[in-house]
Parts: sequence; C-alpha cells; structure tokens
Amino acid sequence: MPFHEHNELRYYSFDIFSNAVTQAVFTRRGGVSPAPWRSLNLGGSVGDDPAHVVENRMRSFDALGRAPASIHDVWLVHSTDIVYADAPRALDHPSQRADIILTDNPQVTLFMRFADCVPLLFHDPKKHVIGIAHAGWLGTVKGVAKNTIEGMHSRYGCKPENISVGIGPSIGVDHYEVRDDVTVQFREKYGKDAEHVIQTRDGKSYLDLWAANEIQLHNAGVEQIQVSGLCTACHLDDWFSHRAEKGKTGRFGALMALA
Repeated sequence: MPFHEHNELRYYSFDIFSNAVTQAVFTRRGGVSPAPWRSLNLGGSVGDDPAHVVENRMRSFDALGRAPASIHDVWLVHSTDIVYADAPRALDHPSQRADIILTDNPQVTLFMRFADCVPLLFHDPKKHVIGIAHAGWLGTVKGVAKNTIEGMHSRYGCKPENISVGIGPSIGVDHYEVRDDVTVQFREKYGKDAEHVIQTRDGKSYLDLWAANEIQLHNAGVEQIQVSGLCTACHLDDWFSHRAEKGKTGRFGALMALA
C-alpha cells in the first residue's frame, strides 16, 4: 500500500524510489491546526497560527526520523528557478524564491508545500541526487519538469534515463476547469500532444496536469515515472485543495532526503 501511518499522521510514499531515499507526501491528517486548516497544515502564509505550523512541521519530520534543522525549503513563486541545497537552510535566513530544490547532501531534507499544484519528486540513484519541484499550471507550461532534469544534468551529471520521477497528489483533470488563455498556452507548448493535456466537455476546457508533466518528462528523456493518480479536490479528507475549498485551506507537505 502506498499509504503509511505514524502517530496519527498519514502519508503517501512512491514505490518507484529505492530504499536509498526517504520520501513522503503528507496528508492533512494528524496535526494540531483548527478548521479551515484542519489539521496537518504546513503552510505558514495561509492565516494559521505559526505555532501550529511549527508543531505540524516537527511532527512531519519526526515521522520520517529526520532532524527539523536539516530542512531546506523555498518560497514558491510559480517559476522554473532552481535552488541547489548544498546544506540545510539556516532557520534565521529567509527562504529563496524558487520552485525546484535539488541536493546530493544526505544531511539535507528537502521540503515543499502544496494545495492542488503537482508535487514532482526526483531521484538519480547512480549520482545520489534528489529533488522536489512545484508544478502548477504556470510552472508546467513554463517547463518546470524539463528544467529540473536539465538542472540535475548540468550540476550533478545526471542522465535522464537514470532518473526516477514521482508525480504526486494534485488536482485531477475532472476538477480543473481552466480559462481560454491557459488552454492557448498549453496548445502552443504541447502541439500535437495537446489533445492529451486539454479535455473539452460542454464547451468548457479542463487541464490534465498529470499528463502534461508526464509528457514533458518523457520528452526530456525520463523513462521511469510513477503517477499517484490521487486528486486533491476529490479527497478532502486527505488533502488540502485550494480550488475545492475556495482558497480557505492549508498546505500539505512533501519531504525527501537521501537515507
């Protein structure tokens, strides 16, 4: 089973990665935050009490046996910018603005927050490199998945065919209606593959972020991809969904480290 539990926390783990990697995408269960952030909210900018967020983060790291001081996170801005996390982020330093974090340091725990956007987790077992990327519609159309692969290659010498990628829980196509200006950008980017990315029903357009990122990864040379297939908007008992909860919600977290 992909789901695991630890002291009331429930999290999803990919089975595409080897035991050399510690990784989890935490559900919203097992935390201390009240509604509307109930309960394992890991987002510090959504109105929740900061003390609750700190406690929730501590619980998440404890669940995987990682020291909270090993964290390296970023301030998400829907970009394709990369932070190379050579060491943990000093907690008295502000997070850098980026949507990709990469490391080859086992002393670093990568940490990122989501609420409908796609968590992308990366591992190259030959070069001992991991990464997490944040792929909303804007990051996806800008090429965040492709840029992550290119960053792993340029910085660490990773080959795409050696990289495994997990596409995590996020909003599914049935719940993700998008505007015409969004569909135009995806049709321009994906060309003949756009029919696999944009669905049209009753005169409305729906975006398949899972397919969009999978196609992008395949085109970048990645052969090993696992799609969780879990829709955040469909399963509010497990996931925060910005779209389904009309913006009044928390953020779930993805955590990854070299074991």
